[in-house]
Amino acid sequence: MTNSVYRKPGVYHELKLVGKNLRESFFDALDHYIFRKKKGLAGQLLAELLRQTKTTEPTDVRSLCLHGLPVILGDDPSIFFKTCSDVTDKDSYQQIPVGILCFDPESPQLNPSRVCIILEGNSVMEPDNLPQAFCLLFGLIYALHLEYPKCLKNTLHFFQQIFLKVNLAPKINSFQMQFKRTSTTRHLNV
Repeated sequence: MTNSVYRKPGVYHELKLVGKNLRESFFDALDHYIFRKKKGLAGQLLAELLRQTKTTEPTDVRSLCLHGLPVILGDDPSIFFKTCSDVTDKDSYQQIPVGILCFDPESPQLNPSRVCIILEGNSVMEPDNLPQAFCLLFGLIYALHLEYPKCLKNTLHFFQQIFLKVNLAPKINSFQMQFKRTSTTRHLNV
């Protein structure tokens, strides 16, 4: 495999499918599907995520959604999103087949000062922020024909089928319509 696929333009080129810009679709959908009220353990986890951000800046809200959707969909984001204080501490991410590593021991994981995309235990890219890292990682998974990590399989299928409308099954389409009806507001109410 050439190194060109690991550069942002190369990955964004791979995110174009039949004349559709999947990068724009990804961020538009992420901005549209913001979770609302949830009860139980998932509601408590979402409330904790909400307490970590106090701004309405789009990158922070997108990061919040990226951490909240796996909770809602029953995935375990703790295996996928890892935190590390030192990039040279390869032991902290060497066992991660696919994931995102957030650097900054002083700030919450929702708004890290630095992020890395991890593939097969190696840091392959350092995007500007968490939403870009997730988008680029999704493109890398798609371009390299990798399997979705089991810990985030539901979430990544949701992104693929609902956000990007790629391989949308009829059952998922009905779920999407139901989800749209329940998210009538773009405000976060946890």
